[in-house]
Amino acid sequence: MDIDLHYLISEIMANRIALLHGTMVTFAISILAIVAGTLFGVAIGVTVSYGIRSLRWAARAYIDIIRGTPVLVLILGTYYTSSVIGLSLSSFQAGALALTLFCASHVGEILRGALQSLPRGQIEAGQAIGLTFSGIFQHVLFPQALRYALPTWITAAVEIVKASTLISVIGVTELLLTTQQIISSNFLNMQFYLLAGAIYFMINFSIERLGRYVSNRLDLPARRII
Repeated sequence: MDIDLHYLISEIMANRIALLHGTMVTFAISILAIVAGTLFGVAIGVTVSYGIRSLRWAARAYIDIIRGTPVLVLILGTYYTSSVIGLSLSSFQAGALALTLFCASHVGEILRGALQSLPRGQIEAGQAIGLTFSGIFQHVLFPQALRYALPTWITAAVEIVKASTLISVIGVTELLLTTQQIISSNFLNMQFYLLAGAIYFMINFSIERLGRYVSNRLDLPARRII
């Protein structure tokens, strides 16, 4: 059945505030998870690569367990477990924490692979000229590892945005849940799902363009990921 274009536009305009709010929630929780997950993931990756044996095992176990757990299970587990242990996290906070943990496991594995691809002799050379490990990592290892890791990190960041659709199951009114609520009142299923898809694409495309810009600044070959 044909849909009156005027009616569709009027529905979009009538729900523009809800759509904007859902988009901002999706953007905020995705960026929070990507930034926090990257910082935590760097620590995990360094620990797996250079930590003492007990810490390496713990970090390796974290990566394997979290990466092997479906994101939906991780979100539900974080949300319901937090109340049991007395953290009293809101649905937004629980969703952000779950996505952060998921992001960190992937970033940790990405950085581990990048760091372990570097010649071991570079650490010994840095020590020979009097650099501490932190200095070697900051000035020698990390800049090189970043060149290897960045393209895959961009892919992981895009996956976090996609995974953010799952936090609707714990009541976070992000873009997908907002779209479903709007559809329940006007029944414009295809039209509003296409609109939501376009918004998700724009968010992911922005991440890709940012990654391309950083890649160019680092003189890295960029590759398309969407």
